[in-house]
Amino acid sequence: MRLAGALGPHTSAQKGELMQRARIYGVLFLVAAIAFVWLRSSAGPEVEEGSVLELRLSGDFVEATDAPLIARLLGPTPRPLAGLLSEFAKAERDPRLSRVVLRIGRLGLSWAKAQEIRDAIVRLRDAGHPTTAFLEVESFGGNLEYYVATGADEIYLAPGAPSPLVGLKSEYLFFGGLGEKLGLEIDAIGVGEYKSAIETIRGRTMSQPHREMANSILDSIHGQFVDAIAKGRSLKHLDVVESINAAPMVPEEMVSRGLLDGVVFYDELFPADSEVPRIASAEYARVDPATVGFDPIATFALIYGSGDVISGEGTVTRRGDPVFASETVIDALDQAAKDSEISAIVLRIDSPGGSAPAATAMWHAVRKAAQAKPVVASFSDLAASAGYYVGSAATAIVAQPATLTGSIGVFVIRPSMGGLLDKLDIGHETLFRGAHADLLAATVPMSAATRERFGVTLEEAYARFVRDVAIGRGLEPAQVDPVARGRVWTGEQAQKRDLVDELGGLRAAVLRAKQEAQLQPDDDVSLTPYPAPKALRDQLGEVLRGSLAKLGAPPLPRSIERLLGWVTAFPAGSLVSLPPIVIEIR
Repeated sequence: MRLAGALGPHTSAQKGELMQRARIYGVLFLVAAIAFVWLRSSAGPEVEEGSVLELRLSGDFVEATDAPLIARLLGPTPRPLAGLLSEFAKAERDPRLSRVVLRIGRLGLSWAKAQEIRDAIVRLRDAGHPTTAFLEVESFGGNLEYYVATGADEIYLAPGAPSPLVGLKSEYLFFGGLGEKLGLEIDAIGVGEYKSAIETIRGRTMSQPHREMANSILDSIHGQFVDAIAKGRSLKHLDVVESINAAPMVPEEMVSRGLLDGVVFYDELFPADSEVPRIASAEYARVDPATVGFDPIATFALIYGSGDVISGEGTVTRRGDPVFASETVIDALDQAAKDSEISAIVLRIDSPGGSAPAATAMWHAVRKAAQAKPVVASFSDLAASAGYYVGSAATAIVAQPATLTGSIGVFVIRPSMGGLLDKLDIGHETLFRGAHADLLAATVPMSAATRERFGVTLEEAYARFVRDVAIGRGLEPAQVDPVARGRVWTGEQAQKRDLVDELGGLRAAVLRAKQEAQLQPDDDVSLTPYPAPKALRDQLGEVLRGSLAKLGAPPLPRSIERLLGWVTAFPAGSLVSLPPIVIEIR
């Protein structure tokens, strides 16, 4: 109101004209900002001979293409893992670099992504680039960050920093007691004794199959952890195990045990009188790959399947979380399969599963695309249940040793809120027409006859799941069922059971796609995202919706985040294929 008074009285037409001018100026400012960012990013810096590259590794890394331009203008966004791996690949070829220094802070990722990054560091070493890791983790339990650091030639820790090595743990929550207190009765029907998502919702503790599976996963990750430390630090496995059992320890003891090379401040990594040029990661990101000899002779489509498997279109939810939407992915597969410029398709999956019908539709689309050209599924941290279902139709599957995958099984959860309504003194009545219409009721439990009848439907859905996996993997259903039953495997375990073809990350998947496309391993290829990036207007709307949805929301435990995701992603009574709400090992 003060602004209007200062400007003086205006007619409605004048006010409308002023508003229109404001919109135009706003758009012009946005275009100018975009042009400025584009011009800065297009003019790559010069890299001097003998430069030291400083790469920062901290925060979240997501399975996505580069963040939309509008998102980068509005503020910090999670870094795409593929972008980071591209920088490593560029540095690997760059003869101008004399050394690479990695500043490793707290990483918001799981073990398979950590393996992707560690593998890239090892390749730098193999290419002849000395590598130094500097740990900047400010709390105990930096196991994953230390694991990544063991890919480097040297590891240093800042003075006063806590021990990054402690030992691994995994925790599981069970919400059955909460449901009872609230008066919620949960009907849950599933196929597969390892389908522990059911007991997560309605149980109080682990069943024996769940405990067997959880220990097996933890043993597999622990073995990979110990092996990486032993190889990276040239230690005996037994000595590494003893060091883990002795942790936490002061940094000096880690040095004496061969786990660290020293305890220094970051600036002490560089001699005071050194004139060696240094280039920061943000600056190096603008270096043109062609300057290090990157010359692609073919193009592969890169299609992402991240988040819960759902029916419909889209890439993110209203809360800003990624979704593996069937219609969007099916359309991308169809476009890539028909595009004569595309030699192969890499389907990058980072999904816990979700809607069984949506997964079935995408399985069909992957199989159809694979008849036109090679489709290689690349599994990230998680490709389980419906996420694995989709990937099983690919020409080949590549997963990291620590990828969580499998969980071939289905279940239905149906809450009954009658007890809650009674506690709230809300009356309720339910009328039926049909012997099993109580399946749809929200206030009364299912009858025994309805449960039995619905169980037949689930058995048929499970049989289809097993049959489709068998078709996709070139196996017999009788071979798939024993390793199915809802059980989650690490990629290392899954390969031994013919659920995965090769172990490795996105680079290994591209190499497999080259092989399938009859290209040479050393041939350069470019990865083109499908679907194509959205229009600026759509980017702005999507980013704002996600930002507003998360505005002011405090972080929740991942298990509760997963539970909320289920509630919002899937229709009540829908057939879903999911592993436990969360398996997190730190």
